[in-house]
Amino acid sequence: MINNAIRDRAAGAIMGAFIGDALALGPHWYYDLAQMRRDYGDWITTYTDPKPNRYHSGCRAGQLSQAGFILTLMLHSLVEHNGYDEADFCRRLDEELFPLLDGTPVCGPGGYTSQSIRHAWRCRVEQRLPWGQTGGHADTTEAIERTLAIAVRYALQPNRLAVFVASNARLTQIDDTVLSMTVAYAAVLGMLVQGHALDETLSGKLMQLVKTGQLPFHVVTVDDLQPPRPGDPDPPRAGRFASPDALLTPSCIAAAAADPAISIEPAWKVSVVYGMPCAIYHQLPAAYYLASRFRSDFESAVLHAVNGGGQNLARAILTGALVGAQAGLSGIPQRFLDGLENAPVLLALANDLAGQIDTGR
Repeated sequence: MINNAIRDRAAGAIMGAFIGDALALGPHWYYDLAQMRRDYGDWITTYTDPKPNRYHSGCRAGQLSQAGFILTLMLHSLVEHNGYDEADFCRRLDEELFPLLDGTPVCGPGGYTSQSIRHAWRCRVEQRLPWGQTGGHADTTEAIERTLAIAVRYALQPNRLAVFVASNARLTQIDDTVLSMTVAYAAVLGMLVQGHALDETLSGKLMQLVKTGQLPFHVVTVDDLQPPRPGDPDPPRAGRFASPDALLTPSCIAAAAADPAISIEPAWKVSVVYGMPCAIYHQLPAAYYLASRFRSDFESAVLHAVNGGGQNLARAILTGALVGAQAGLSGIPQRFLDGLENAPVLLALANDLAGQIDTGR
């Protein structure tokens, strides 16, 4: 029987993602930070309404974006089928999301549809292509934003976690680098649900999973990144992804967060350091930094993610899941649950998923 601490961390990861999504709905995609401060004040602390004529206009404080809507579809599928069923998830996109879209950005649940989902919609609705021929080249975190639920469900089964996350991510994104970084994030989240910290030792633990064949990354160096000696054999290259570097990033970032000689103050300026745009290589370092620096302080982590501007919605979802998995549901301030629309339904889904982790399926 799975212990209550793992259940708490699993539910915390899911609810952390939902809360991060809703917190950033109002001030989403402000690249002019001075304008964001004029519209929302010096420090955003809670859910806010989007301003007229901006992203998500017409939505209300505490509601989810389309990323949250899709994550909800994923949770329903996982819970109702007691595991990942790709055909069922695709059916839900076909029947519950795509009829609400028209292929344009400003449309659908949450008031905005991302690039990868628009591409999949065109493939399915306009071109009538089968699933499996719907992936595009968006270099964003949209696959992470839904597959984080798969990572939670299979936190104790890293091989299945990697296989299912990669398969689902390929439905909308086919770039190998994006896929490797997506699977790496999922592997990190799974480790945090288990009870590991996002610290300088985590990447070493992930690399042990690579060496035992539980994570599908190539091993391209000898231990501790030491140079090869004359006569050493070529390292094994059995993995799906070209290198393990995406697994090494989290501990590099965590080391920076812990180093007193490296200062990012205030912490929201992590968005300036790593970049405000949407691409996955901007988003992941910032999320890893905040979730490592504030690993037991959910409020500080997500609010710094939101107040950094730019693509703060993705940054807050990713950060919220990572720090929620470390602080646990019990470590999330009640006010964030109270202000979240449909929180009882979302919380029930999160707890149901957490309760299925130990089934072995």
